[in-house]
Amino acid sequence: MFHQRGAFRMAAVATGLWMPVALLAFRPGAADDPPGSKPDNKKTSAVTVSNNPIHTTPIQVDVNMVIVNITVTDPYDRIVTGLDDSNFQVYDDKVGQKIASFSTEDAPISVGMIFDSSGSMSDKIQKSKEAALQFFKTSNPQDEFMLIDFNERPDLISGFTSKFETLQDHLLFVSSGGKTALLDAIYLGLAQMKRATTNRKALLVISDGGDNHSRYTERDVQRAMKESDVQLYAVGVFEALASRSRTPEENAGPGLLADLAENSGGRMFSVENPDELPDIAEKISIELRNQYVIGYKPSNLVRDGRWRRIKVKLLPPRGLPPLQVYARTGYYAPTQ
Repeated sequence: MFHQRGAFRMAAVATGLWMPVALLAFRPGAADDPPGSKPDNKKTSAVTVSNNPIHTTPIQVDVNMVIVNITVTDPYDRIVTGLDDSNFQVYDDKVGQKIASFSTEDAPISVGMIFDSSGSMSDKIQKSKEAALQFFKTSNPQDEFMLIDFNERPDLISGFTSKFETLQDHLLFVSSGGKTALLDAIYLGLAQMKRATTNRKALLVISDGGDNHSRYTERDVQRAMKESDVQLYAVGVFEALASRSRTPEENAGPGLLADLAENSGGRMFSVENPDELPDIAEKISIELRNQYVIGYKPSNLVRDGRWRRIKVKLLPPRGLPPLQVYARTGYYAPTQ
């Protein structure tokens, strides 16, 4: 465990890859150091750190417990770990809540991959496949995956399996063509996530975001997302904003994916160069394994089925630069 509060870890970009790096000390002035610069030893306070895991309160399954997965990043979008429950305050409809459980362990996760093979992805399909495979390769043996391929309609290629080689074989034969039923694919993905066998669940969407053939509306999908306990991560493979070839649907794509991801506590990564896709997929995989998981029992016990907003406030140790928090924005109260 940490011998002195105030030690944290970050994941940084190194030679194009997102990887965990050394433990650093919280110190005044650290925010002013550019990435890769050597710290001024006159400003550095000695902190003793060991590599033993942090002792945390295990997450307990409780129907009255609200679980919130939280990602914390620094100004350079590096993942910040090593915080504890005293660094977080959770509000439920603006009322402060008592944290009942706190964990940072790399627990098994169920991931549903939503893979766009529509015609608009024709020049991006190969790098998108490489991104999917890179994500699978960075998984843990206890993780499970399912795969939905979509163009004009979504197709469940494989239900949940821990053998990602099976999904890899399917992806090799995917070709691009047809229109884009993105919302239908996400809706199907949320339905399939109910069959997941782990407590942590996420959807990973790889798409250009240009929906033009769905039966379900954005409102339908937003409602289904709010009713679930699934995080959505999206890799938006977009044409340059000034490109004349972008359709109105493709112009709306970034906003659509960003809204869905933000409300779930996930994130949307916008990519214009397909060569960046594998590295982004690896970054998302690492991020999912370096989250804080907080549980609390709402003080409002009324079972009215209403939407309740969640706000996570960070109380960082002194000396840290401004940090960004990503967490789900709310949940529906039970009705009975």
